Amino acid sequence: MKIIPEIADKLKRIKLLILDVDGVLTDGSIIYNNDFVETKIFNVKDGLGIRLLMRAGIDVCIATGRSSEALYHRCKDLNIIHIFDALSDKTAVLKMIVEKLDVSAEEIAFIGDDLPDIPLMKLIGLPITVADAAEEVKKIAATVTEAKGGAGAVREVCEAILKAGELWDETLHHYL
Repeated sequence: MKIIPEIADKLKRIKLLILDVDGVLTDGSIIYNNDFVETKIFNVKDGLGIRLLMRAGIDVCIATGRSSEALYHRCKDLNIIHIFDALSDKTAVLKMIVEKLDVSAEEIAFIGDDLPDIPLMKLIGLPITVADAAEEVKKIAATVTEAKGGAGAVREVCEAILKAGELWDETLHHYL
């Protein structure tokens, strides 16, 4: 992810990271078994990035147009409690998120990848997209990750937020 000074300043102010799911936390694939049970593949590196961010006191929330049990299992595993799914309009939850989590729109980063994400991207402080996002979304985003959705893009953003906020050394200390 290209970190120009303007982006670094915005990253420092982030108190909440909102994530789309399909195409961001996953590569966008949806697998159904013979019993019509949906399966999703999540990247463990993205999961650690989310855990590191939350350990540093930065909230993480999900805003997605689809609903799936696989997502609920992953969120439970990561201790993500703010899940907004089956959304036809992702902007509808912004006011509730701002009030519930006591953050301003400028303190929010959102990672989206496709056309339904554009309206929310236009309302928050730091709109981010993944390397394999729709071209229209890339035009709206303040920055684009080097990694594709489901392949470490979320981890990339989490690390950038921690480094910009001077929380990375403290994060590393836990492991070193």
